[in-house]
Amino acid sequence: MYSYIKGIITIIETSYIVVENNGIGYMVFVSNPYSYKLNEEVTIYLYQQIREDENTLYGFKTKEDKELFLKLISVKGLGCKMALPMFSGDNMSSILNAIEEGNINYLKKFPKIGDKVARQIILDLKGKLASDQSNLKEDFSELTETLKSLGYKPNDIKKVLPQIDISLSLEKQVKEALKLLLK
Repeated sequence: MYSYIKGIITIIETSYIVVENNGIGYMVFVSNPYSYKLNEEVTIYLYQQIREDENTLYGFKTKEDKELFLKLISVKGLGCKMALPMFSGDNMSSILNAIEEGNINYLKKFPKIGDKVARQIILDLKGKLASDQSNLKEDFSELTETLKSLGYKPNDIKKVLPQIDISLSLEKQVKEALKLLLK
């Protein structure tokens, strides 16, 4: 099983990208291929699905997105191809909030997710994801305060937090956050 891959993006198609690593091109299905750039060096966190007739890689920009994806596909009736489009925008916190608040209509806006699956997602995951979100807030409290003092809005800050490595020093976290906020 793969955890992540570092490489250069050589092909971008409508539902996947190809990441070249040591002369091998890995086809990785991602939610928004056009958010990547050709010849860009990237680290993509992977989930490998092996079935009788397929061996597929699904990719995510952050470990947190991958972990949420794994929790989503554990829900009865929600497979990889249904869960992947939920990550098309930078809306991880919106998905978490919808699950915690029981917002069925928000979940139904994603392709192929109907009333039954949305209810099942809420039933299976409500209360199990809140601790993840609060840990994220606690871990980045100093970074959040620093970015607020620089004039950034809390909603913009929340969007970039999952993409920042918690093990970095505060100074490096601020640099990473500023790069993401200026995109």
